[in-house]
Amino acid sequence: SAETPDVYIVERLFSSSLVVVVSLAMPRRMNVYHFKKGTEICNYSYSNNILAVRLNRQRLIVCLEESIYIHNIKDMKLLKTLLNTPSNPTGLCALSINHANSYLAYPGSSTIGEIIVYDANNLSTVTMIPAHDSPLAAVTFNASGTKLASASERGTVIRVFTIPEGLKLFEFRRGMKRYVNISSLSFSSDAQFLCASSNTETVHIFKLEQHSPSREEESPTWSAYVGKMFSAASNYLPAQVSDMMNQDRAFATVRLNVFGQKNVCALATIQKLPRLLVASADGHLYIYNVDPQDGGECMLVKKHRLFSSEQDQGESEEECEGGVPPQACQSYAATVAIPTAVPSSTGLTGYSEDGGAKKGELIPEHEFAASPVCLDDENEFPPVSIPNN
Repeated sequence: SAETPDVYIVERLFSSSLVVVVSLAMPRRMNVYHFKKGTEICNYSYSNNILAVRLNRQRLIVCLEESIYIHNIKDMKLLKTLLNTPSNPTGLCALSINHANSYLAYPGSSTIGEIIVYDANNLSTVTMIPAHDSPLAAVTFNASGTKLASASERGTVIRVFTIPEGLKLFEFRRGMKRYVNISSLSFSSDAQFLCASSNTETVHIFKLEQHSPSREEESPTWSAYVGKMFSAASNYLPAQVSDMMNQDRAFATVRLNVFGQKNVCALATIQKLPRLLVASADGHLYIYNVDPQDGGECMLVKKHRLFSSEQDQGESEEECEGGVPPQACQSYAATVAIPTAVPSSTGLTGYSEDGGAKKGELIPEHEFAASPVCLDDENEFPPVSIPNN
């Protein structure tokens, strides 16, 4: 909106009305808004530019280049500040959406791919994972917080580790011909699949399954025979070559129409069918089908505009598929903006900077973990400042 120009960070607490926004005009300030009412709940300022924000129902994480702030999301109290973290100019970090563990992952080095796993609930370090030889480019947890996927700046290998142990479970090879910038990693909700997107035209989907030797023996095939030969030969080869031969390839792929643009991918179940979602910097959301049995090339099912403009209005009919009338094809933003049912009045009054409650401002209790919520105390929102030593 006009009140929040040049927004570069938007994070929403699941499907609740809580939205965190950071704008280029005030890159050191985080604003928390009530999405449905368009009102501010609170704001918080930091010592440097905010690079990333992550949140679940227990914790809100703010990542700066060389520090991380951990807040209790129920009252926004600052619980812990991790100072002097390795230089992290992209704000790379991941927070488990499972608030029962609230694991936080961030780079442990600026020169190699070390991952620090931190327990944001108990405020203690869990483990350090030596994941890659090159600096990290992407990290993500599965829904339960029991697996962590990572990729380095080279972008050729993606690894999956157990959490909290930090043991390597899977290793996937995205490609061998060129280094790429992996911009997004995402597990499916059941953690059976992992998708990866980059600055290339290809999105890869990997299947997380342990190979069973007994099945290969029961139904021998030429590929299985060759695979056994490679496996046997790998024992006599240098470790680097052996690792490459044992890495799994993509289970399914998508060829995007756009090239060189940043995008974000996710695996979801829509109307009981597995789908791959890709949101691109060109302002579109692409939805592809995924065959969970055979994989292969995924086909485009639907294309949505994430925002509307005068130019787009003439394209509505072309972008709608399946015989949907043009007037029914709205931009995604317009769909979200449609008023829904009035939320439950069970909640607590919101926060305002003058210390008083905003009239009629209610925050439903289901948007937080089950415990008292306090967002009306001005003393809970002091500005953060770090003394210059």
